[in-house]
Amino acid sequence: MESGSTLDGTSEPNNSNATTITVTVKFGGTTIPISISPNSTIKELKSLLLPATNVLPRGQKLIFKGKVLEDPVTLIASKLVNGSKIMLVASQGLYQGDGPVLKKAQVAPRSRKDSQSGSGNDMGKVPVKNRLERWKVTGVVALAECNLEAIPDEVWACGPSARVLDCNSNSIKDVPIEIARLTGLEKLFINANDLLDRSISWGGLTTLTHLTVLSLNQNCLTTLPSSLGSLTSLKELHVSNNKLGGLPKEIAHLTKLEVLRANNNRMSTISELIRNCHSLVEVDFSSNFLSELPETFGSLSNLKALHLSNNGMKSLPSKLFKTCLQLSTLDLHNTEITIDLLRQFEGWDSFDERRRSKHQKQIDFRVGVSRDFDEGADKN
Repeated sequence: MESGSTLDGTSEPNNSNATTITVTVKFGGTTIPISISPNSTIKELKSLLLPATNVLPRGQKLIFKGKVLEDPVTLIASKLVNGSKIMLVASQGLYQGDGPVLKKAQVAPRSRKDSQSGSGNDMGKVPVKNRLERWKVTGVVALAECNLEAIPDEVWACGPSARVLDCNSNSIKDVPIEIARLTGLEKLFINANDLLDRSISWGGLTTLTHLTVLSLNQNCLTTLPSSLGSLTSLKELHVSNNKLGGLPKEIAHLTKLEVLRANNNRMSTISELIRNCHSLVEVDFSSNFLSELPETFGSLSNLKALHLSNNGMKSLPSKLFKTCLQLSTLDLHNTEITIDLLRQFEGWDSFDERRRSKHQKQIDFRVGVSRDFDEGADKN
């Protein structure tokens, strides 16, 4: 990725003494402020928008005063100044992770509305007072998009009956110690809320010995505690779109972990102890600050998909292709790794055969495109 400015407003070396301006980008009902040097290119601006939108740079169309901004042109040449307002239009399908980051729903679906004053046929058929009974019978506590600022106390009354707790897309500010009362919980979803590091009672959370899926995407987390390693039944860990600086070394205790998604964070290093997570099948570290992976990554023999796009990667673990014999998806877009470099790795030919076999239909469809290795590194 070309050097430019960062989201926090600091500028990087390619613009000697340039000042910094702030432009606002409107997308999906939200307004995104970006601080950047006016001498940066539109392509560099698009790279900065990736973590905030999940839209790949090549899928972004930026419009300013009715004109589409071109990638190689600088901001100053595009007549962008401090306070300029830009509109972002995303191309269908050209995004990463769970799709574009859109504005949170402000009105909950009527069938789930958490209000005694609600009206309508659905509310009449399913009285609010019966929802606890329904939760106990189904084992599913469905509270997504209910405009909640806290998890209702009646949830804890479900006790061991609750298997799934879905609190996605609310404004929940804490996960209290009472979470420990849900002793049978298997899946916990608290994506797109207002969780901070200190607002999660990890002491209660780590007592959930049956928990297999923990999803904390799109919150405000900067660290994960060492106690995370106590969740030894975890098969999926989703912590994308936070502000994490890294993963605790105790992640090595999660030997059953199959899916690890930590894209769109601020991680610069990965512990070599990740080799102990030998069940990993899919890893997504895209859009972080990584320049390398530990050599021990080659020990993940069950790995099938590895996503590293939008990092400062310059190389890969030397034995990745030789020992990860199930690897068939490797995403290296917007890194410094080229396909010519990959061809020098031992085991490349076998990997390339698996990759082409898996993606044959897509490759046939893309005849004539400029990338020789569209699932991974740039040709040059």
